Amino acid sequence: MSIRPDVWIDKMVREHAMISPFEPKQVRAVDGNPIVSYGLSSFGYDVRVADEFRVFTNVFGTIVDPKAFDTRGLVEFKGPHCDIPPNSFALAITVETFRIPRNVLTLCVGKSTYARCGIIVNVTPFEPGWEGRAVLEISNSTPLPARIYANEGIAQVLFFESDQPCAVAYSDRQGKYQGQSVMTFPKV
Repeated sequence: MSIRPDVWIDKMVREHAMISPFEPKQVRAVDGNPIVSYGLSSFGYDVRVADEFRVFTNVFGTIVDPKAFDTRGLVEFKGPHCDIPPNSFALAITVETFRIPRNVLTLCVGKSTYARCGIIVNVTPFEPGWEGRAVLEISNSTPLPARIYANEGIAQVLFFESDQPCAVAYSDRQGKYQGQSVMTFPKV
């Protein structure tokens, strides 16, 4: 990149509506109350987790099978925060919608505030041409309940630009998660 990464991201947002809603600076407090930060950072963008969660449960004794996903293994929860049980897992979705240009690939990593509490955030790459809200995989690796705060930062998206667009974009392949605006479960 020949320009500063934060300037490049801002430019891509304006030209391609790459992130919506977009916050052009780090937000660290709301109404004077500290929060887990979100918004544009030096080399990426810190995304927020929405208030929609699905927490895994073993009540029905289902098997987690990506080829035959049984949603009875999930408890639906909506609220200002979600407590993930010890050594458990939840799915969530970003507040932001992404429109990734054909010459950009992203990687997403968890924020250190949560990582230092034993919370691991996994998100697969946003491929060139992908559009939608990202489904977040959140693991609580501790023996204690872990709290996730809705509408606050959860992970950082890092952007990698190629000097040429890819030959076949995610949208060209009609990827199975293209355009997701709600929680989407595994598909084969």
